[in-house]
Amino acid sequence: MKLLICTRKKINGVQFRGRIQELQLLSAANTLPLAFFFSTQSTPNQQHEGEETIINRAFWTRKIHTLCIGDRNVDEALRLLDKIRLRGYSPDSLNLSSIIHALCDANRFSEAHHRFLLSIASQCVPDQRTCNVLIARLLDSRTPHATLHVIRSLIAVRPEFVPSLINYNRLMHHLCLFSQPTEAHGLFFDMRRRGHCPNAVSYTTLMDGYCKIGEEASTWKLFDEMLESGLVPNSLTYSVLLKGVLCKRDVERGRELMRQLWQKMMDENDPSVNNAAFANLVDSLCKEGFFQEVFRIAEDMPQGKCVSEEFAYGQMIDSLCRCGRNHGASRIVYVMRKRGFVPSLASYNNIIHGLSKEGGCMRAYQLLMEGVEFGFIMSEHTYKVLLEALCRDTDICKAREVMQLMLNREGVDRTRIYNIYLRAVCLVNNPTELLNVLVFMLQTQCQPDVITLNTVINGFCKMGRVEEALKVLDDMVMGKFCAPDSVTYTTVICGLLNLGRTEEALDVLQQVMPKKGFKPGVVTYNAVLRGLFKLQQANVAMEVFNRMVGDGIAADSVTYSIIIDGLFKSDQIDEAKRFWDDVIWPSRVHDNFVYAAILKGLCMSGKLNEACDFLYELVDCGVSPNVVSYNILIDHACKLGLKKGAYTILREMRKNGLTPDAVTWRILHKLHGNAGR
Repeated sequence: MKLLICTRKKINGVQFRGRIQELQLLSAANTLPLAFFFSTQSTPNQQHEGEETIINRAFWTRKIHTLCIGDRNVDEALRLLDKIRLRGYSPDSLNLSSIIHALCDANRFSEAHHRFLLSIASQCVPDQRTCNVLIARLLDSRTPHATLHVIRSLIAVRPEFVPSLINYNRLMHHLCLFSQPTEAHGLFFDMRRRGHCPNAVSYTTLMDGYCKIGEEASTWKLFDEMLESGLVPNSLTYSVLLKGVLCKRDVERGRELMRQLWQKMMDENDPSVNNAAFANLVDSLCKEGFFQEVFRIAEDMPQGKCVSEEFAYGQMIDSLCRCGRNHGASRIVYVMRKRGFVPSLASYNNIIHGLSKEGGCMRAYQLLMEGVEFGFIMSEHTYKVLLEALCRDTDICKAREVMQLMLNREGVDRTRIYNIYLRAVCLVNNPTELLNVLVFMLQTQCQPDVITLNTVINGFCKMGRVEEALKVLDDMVMGKFCAPDSVTYTTVICGLLNLGRTEEALDVLQQVMPKKGFKPGVVTYNAVLRGLFKLQQANVAMEVFNRMVGDGIAADSVTYSIIIDGLFKSDQIDEAKRFWDDVIWPSRVHDNFVYAAILKGLCMSGKLNEACDFLYELVDCGVSPNVVSYNILIDHACKLGLKKGAYTILREMRKNGLTPDAVTWRILHKLHGNAGR
């Protein structure tokens, strides 16, 4: 056990915490006995389990199973198991099975792996069938290395144990998903050594793994080996081969393989295999940019009746949307409609959503109007995205039509639909529309709620119309609408500060809110501090902070980030350092945003060395800054042309267990680009 003590140290006149001193304390016991199961919690007031004796295994097995499967309370089952073990009960494979299944159902896969390993180490190993069932559950975690560790532990205790062919195939698939086909190939050989004959799934899985990393030669070698072993490739196998060929841009060979794929689909009896093969093909074509080939398939449907047309069109739409080709997906819809098919609601929503996000709101609006003809119902999220896109395009008329379509639906929350529309209108400078919607709501007997009015006030404040916002607030206070809440007052304060009306904002904070029964919270104070620092009123901001602390409001990391950033921008560098040393550090309320604010402030003040010292002192005191903190220092070093210094910081980052991200390399690339010029 280690006791960590941080000592104080002065750097350039600033007091920081120093290096860690480690005091080794003797542990009361160096080792713990191996336990089959253990729990981390104890409940002293547990219900007595009756006078059942420990030898009644059927009762306890049934009780544990009921807790795990029926009640879905695995923690209680573990506590019960601990309790009866103290009375001499020995858990068996049935108990293990119940616990593992319950942990997997609760998505606690790492704990499930750990408890299975404890069971193996305790020489309590179920029969082969049960082990394979449990391994299949563990594979749902998609953590192949952890599951492989369990399998190897099982084999070490029971050399005769052989994982099932399905488990081998799934494990290979997971390894291939992690771009580790070589390790998967090792499992392939192990499977053969243990008496399994690989099937078409085994070969196809491994071939797909090699395709993912671009090793086409290994893929074709496996294909030839598959034919030599007497196995017949299915349509999914050919779609995997096609993926590899398309990656190499071999169009002619790809077309030949595609003809063979269509023929294989005719011979395939399992529709699910054909569906998987078709989905894999379309996905590969879209990823490699062969969109015209996708449109040709949509027109000609060369797969015939081997794949249902609804599934085929849906897969094309999905693949095109995931590649950002939403206009292409709308073309597939046109082909569908021409042939009498109707796209699914999910596919249609996906297209409209994608078009709205990528700047095609007019096409999205057109599709929405066409969709009304076949009963299309737009989701709320798509409605929000489309409205925002239309408002940014300053087409309020079409946005209003979209809102009316949503209001015409039965069972819809009308107030919520209006609120979403108002939030979109706030993106443009149109105060008249805000008032018109408010009036229209009242005319249609739809009562605005506090969210509606807060949205309207926020819109007015963003547009610089604070007087209109104050009128709405007065109407709320007078009882014409629902009563305001703390969000209402915070929004008004922000609007006043944005216009430089400091005294009025502070009056609302210190006089109006308490008078109306509202105690300003940390969110309100953070908004005030941010506004004051933007107005370069640092002294007033610090007075507000002191009042906040005096009123018993605990500051959070956002508060400290705002203050540090504001003090540095106000050239109060020494005050920022003092605030860190005397207030933030003792409070233990600091995170990566606070560190970033200090590092940015020191760098912008021309104190790169002091910023580096500060970061290293944090590490020495047991703090783990993230990669963003290091990127700030590297970026400033690069701007100063300090190539050696930048790479020194990079080495420190790696030494402290962090991996450079894309931003790090982009910064360093700019350094070399500037040096080259």
